[in-house]
Amino acid sequence: MINTHLANSQPPASYIASQEEDEIDLGELIATVIDGKYVIILITLSFLALGVAKALLDTPIYKADALLQIEDKASALDALGSLTNLMETKTPALAEIEIIKSRLVLGTAVKNLNLNIITEPKYFPIIGKAIARRFQQHNKTGDVATSLMGLNHYAWGGEAIRIDNLIVPKDWADQPLILIAGEQGQFSVWDDDEQLFSGSVGKTISKPLDDSLEKFTLFVSLLKARPGTEFIIKKQSLTNSINELNDDLIVTEKGKATGILSATLEDTDPVLAAQTLNEVAKIYVKQNVEQKSKESQNTLEFLDKQLPLIKDQLEAATSALNDFRGHKGSINLDIETAAVLAGVVDINTQLTVLQQKRDELRGRFTESHPVIIATDKQIARLHEQLKAINRKIEVLPETQRVIVRLSSDVQVSTELYTTMLNNAQTLRVAKSGTIGNVRIIDEAVLPMKPIKPKKTLIVMVSFILGLMLGIAWVFIGKALHRGIEDPDQIEKKLNIPVYATIPHSDAQTKLNTKLTKVIKPNEDQAFILALSHKEDLAIESLRSLRTTLHFAFLEAQHNNIIMITGPSPGIGKTFVAINLAVVLADAGKKILLIDADLRKGLTHQSLGLSREDGLSDLISNSISLELAVRHITAANIDFISTGSIPPNPSELLLHERFEQILQTLAQQYDHIIIDSPPILAVTDAGIIGRIASATLMVVKAGQHPLRELEQCTKRLAQAGVTMKGIVFNDLPENSSRYGAGYGYGKYVYRYNYQKES
Repeated sequence: MINTHLANSQPPASYIASQEEDEIDLGELIATVIDGKYVIILITLSFLALGVAKALLDTPIYKADALLQIEDKASALDALGSLTNLMETKTPALAEIEIIKSRLVLGTAVKNLNLNIITEPKYFPIIGKAIARRFQQHNKTGDVATSLMGLNHYAWGGEAIRIDNLIVPKDWADQPLILIAGEQGQFSVWDDDEQLFSGSVGKTISKPLDDSLEKFTLFVSLLKARPGTEFIIKKQSLTNSINELNDDLIVTEKGKATGILSATLEDTDPVLAAQTLNEVAKIYVKQNVEQKSKESQNTLEFLDKQLPLIKDQLEAATSALNDFRGHKGSINLDIETAAVLAGVVDINTQLTVLQQKRDELRGRFTESHPVIIATDKQIARLHEQLKAINRKIEVLPETQRVIVRLSSDVQVSTELYTTMLNNAQTLRVAKSGTIGNVRIIDEAVLPMKPIKPKKTLIVMVSFILGLMLGIAWVFIGKALHRGIEDPDQIEKKLNIPVYATIPHSDAQTKLNTKLTKVIKPNEDQAFILALSHKEDLAIESLRSLRTTLHFAFLEAQHNNIIMITGPSPGIGKTFVAINLAVVLADAGKKILLIDADLRKGLTHQSLGLSREDGLSDLISNSISLELAVRHITAANIDFISTGSIPPNPSELLLHERFEQILQTLAQQYDHIIIDSPPILAVTDAGIIGRIASATLMVVKAGQHPLRELEQCTKRLAQAGVTMKGIVFNDLPENSSRYGAGYGYGKYVYRYNYQKES
């Protein structure tokens, strides 16, 4: 697309930068996304492929679940009345959860199910498990895979092994070993490259270590695999096995204070997951029952020890009372004394019971435990009451005092002995029918579908993540590069007109490739797009530039010299200079093209000429003007090459003879086009621009930040050069803004300038 300005579009006399706009341009954001659509698609598809691969390769995880109930009811010990009420403490659900996940329960499950014996076929890295799973799904007959390209030591599906017993020395715990299947149930066990022992399925193998009493013991009950298949076996330490089971087991209370526990277990083997969870639940229930039975047994043992002592006390108290009555005769107690006696008996009975209770509790708790502290307070209170009664007894006659004391001892011992005898019998009955306060509501069943990986979610997340990262990559790249891709931004922010917008030319790219293969200059092989592809869009843009320059030169003040420059090398200014010269010549103009890049000028190569006898030689007066000017017949233009590379290019261009030469030539040609060095690389453009009537700066789409163009404009303004306009080169063909072509309509040669000090 061509963007031209009429001659009345006057450039500013000095550089004026427009103010930055703070508003977010939605169209600019959309255009940025569209321009980077291929990068976004590539990143999105890459992440999507990774997500699909992960969904297919990840090992399926199955979850088994069970439901337990903690019943909030009195235990069998509650039948003991006051003797056991203080002993009973309720266990909260959190405590029960910790019991389920304790080493007591999990360790027993690990031992019962041999979970610390790890066996796994050796799979091909990364994709081996996925292939084996797919094969096993279609392997209904149980046949194993045949060898595959010499990789028969890997498992490819259908293999199975079961080890019922594996004992290794202490130093070999958690160390993997290799079991290699052989013919007809034979196998061998290896540690790296060393064979430890061999055996067969169904027979126990016991192999002692050298100079040690420790030995390997192995019993393989099942081995299904083709000969040569390798299995990894390992005897895991009990601690590590318990920790792994603890990590996979999740126990939570459903609701708040419901007493319902939900237990879940995840594993790659659905059968093992359900079996393990049921085993844990059964062990937990069993230990709960055993704990209740143990409490009854402990109390019963305590009572059995106390009963003979209480019986002896009872017999001694009865004998003492009978002896006193035989000596004093029958004595009747009045009502007041009988009441005092009843109080003494009641308090002494309670004290005896509490003291026995305290003795039992002291074996379970410390002195600072709240239960013992409460018991001590009750005992102290009863002692105070007993002291008050004793003060009443002291005022009684001596005979009544003795009768009260002896009678109280008999009654207390009798009541205590009877109570303890009844409790012991009750405990014996309760112990024989002890049940726990937990039960299994739902046992774990075989899970049919895996819970992980969530394939749909993984694919969706990978797609969204890839899309977001792709868009972020495009915007970050744009933010870091900050190259101007829209010619309108130059006009808005620099207030400099864009005379032409040149799309990328694939034909010029091919010409550049051919030019790099040329060894010897040949004028008949000029690589000029305007000659070989006259209908190319880039040439049409230059024809539009020719029209714009025609009107612009109507107001040119002192000559017809055009300088073509640019901010940096490799932006296509030489391409613009050569083809603009040819386009102007096609319009009947007499054109002279000068390569004023006395450092790295290579314009002569595209024209099929040599560098010798050029501008530097002409300025130094080494050759005549007639010898320096060469006619390009195919293009119908004249050309002056750089000549020999001088040691002081800038000083040579400052020589007054250079300006004199240009003034002389300006009278002989309609237009003189000078291809100058880049502005930011050296000062040559400022020297040449002061002589030229019009200065055009070539800008490559997407390569130059705004600050770089601002610096170019400032440098030219400081040198007294007025920039006529800008040629926006190499606009992408698929650009969302202009529809022109992505690529590089540049001249093939690169410049390696060093800034002058």
